[in-house]
Amino acid sequence: MPVNVCRAPRAHESQTGTPRLHAEDLADGDGHKEAVEDVDSWGESIEKLLSCKAGQTAFQDFLKSEYSEENILFWLACEDYKKISSEPEMISMANQIYTEFVQTEAPRQVNIDSGTRTNITNSISEPTQSSFDTAQKMIFSLMARDCYPRFLKSDIYQSILQKHRKT
Repeated sequence: MPVNVCRAPRAHESQTGTPRLHAEDLADGDGHKEAVEDVDSWGESIEKLLSCKAGQTAFQDFLKSEYSEENILFWLACEDYKKISSEPEMISMANQIYTEFVQTEAPRQVNIDSGTRTNITNSISEPTQSSFDTAQKMIFSLMARDCYPRFLKSDIYQSILQKHRKT
């Protein structure tokens, strides 16, 4: 289990009274800016990047700029899906994930092999908490191997890193 390297959003100052970095492009849907801490640790592993809401947002912005945002959206949907305990809710969300990301010609179709896609298709009528595990691991591997190294070199990450190091 990855260590959570980011904390919940707090006041605009740290305990020492110094201002915290607020990356302008890391606002949540309500316009609230999340304090960005441990930005340096995002460069250590994709697990540390994804364990942090601000890291997820920065990575999503990067993937959007590369026209591959479906990867992080699918991965996040699978993370949420695994937390569901009620069967009706599981069935509903499994169908949403399938329709949005897995089925052939889905609006945000992820790049998984045909065998995995077929297995999900065949079991979608009776989903389990592990229904998307194989596909999620494939997408995580793709992001770790391909997207994450490019993210570390991107203007998005470098800008956040520079702002963080100035504080």
